[in-house]
Amino acid sequence: MWALGIVLATLFVAFANGANDNFKGVATLFGSGTTSYRKALTWATVTTFAGSLASFFLASKLVKTFSGKGLVPDNTIHEPAFLIAVILGAAFTVFVAAKTGIPISTTHALTGALLGSGLVTVGSELGFGVLGKSFFMPLLLSPVVSMILAIVIYPLLSGARRLCGVTKESCICVGGRLIPVGVAVNVGGIATATAVPTIDVMVGRSEGCAQQSIEVYAGKFFGVTAQRGLDFFHFVSAGAVSFARGLNDTPKIVALLVAAGAIGLRGGIVVALVMALGGIFSARKIAETVSKRITRMNHGQGFTANLVTAFLVIVASRWGMPVSTTHVSCGSLFGIGLVNGKADWKVIRTIFAAWVLTLPVAAGCSALLYVTLGRMFS
Repeated sequence: MWALGIVLATLFVAFANGANDNFKGVATLFGSGTTSYRKALTWATVTTFAGSLASFFLASKLVKTFSGKGLVPDNTIHEPAFLIAVILGAAFTVFVAAKTGIPISTTHALTGALLGSGLVTVGSELGFGVLGKSFFMPLLLSPVVSMILAIVIYPLLSGARRLCGVTKESCICVGGRLIPVGVAVNVGGIATATAVPTIDVMVGRSEGCAQQSIEVYAGKFFGVTAQRGLDFFHFVSAGAVSFARGLNDTPKIVALLVAAGAIGLRGGIVVALVMALGGIFSARKIAETVSKRITRMNHGQGFTANLVTAFLVIVASRWGMPVSTTHVSCGSLFGIGLVNGKADWKVIRTIFAAWVLTLPVAAGCSALLYVTLGRMFS
């Protein structure tokens, strides 16, 4: 019974993780108008799943980190009530955030859940040194590093573009629409509206502009048009971010099952599939927040943010550092918003507040669940 409960709880946190995190890697594709929501989501699903599969071979250190080894005594790690409380505490926190469109970190939630149940279980025996070194430091530093890198790298890439003779152009969307000009009543007493066709001119993005960005790049580079080349590499960078997210996040969730002895490392493919489903069915609100509400961006700015995110998350995964893809990707977007002056600081403050609350909320939920489960099955 316990084994089944652990498996179901872990699949729930995998679904919540996919809902909150899957789209973040391709947010700049959608936000910059490079492609549609559906195409961006499809690309995110495929590349995240590929990263999840690769994690079973390249990121095994994270499985050990998130199994709780060194944080709580070994006998506690294998206690079913402890594992279920940690899993459900993190899952509830992440799922509620996804439904409200707030991008929080599954890594942060799992850390808080481990802390909450760990304090109730072992109190002062909790490995606070391990908690600070292996969990808090990477989580706190990663968004700052990504923001700084985005601020530094974008002007460099922008300068390189100008040196290559590639310039920006604004687009104007032109389309037709009917404007009602009057109402006539015929003999039968039926009212009909008459309308005349007119030309509708819109600058920048609109629903009728088919996601076309206000800025496009003119010129050629090695015989390829600048805009086409940038779009290609933008897709590649977005795929790299999603791949890195699957590489970094999947082992953290699989670790919970491995610690319980409920599943082997290679059996984590089920976790990867459920993560993909979470993104497919519940990512829309998060997509709107990360793609369009943090900052407006053009193609080059979105590409820069993805480069920074992919680099940091892949490096962290390889060395077993549990950084948050959410913190890294949002940090790079904060940096872009600072550079282009288009950041929405009200939204950014809300996200920061959610990050501050993630750990105590997850810890509280996990601790309460552990106490409840302990009383139910004692």
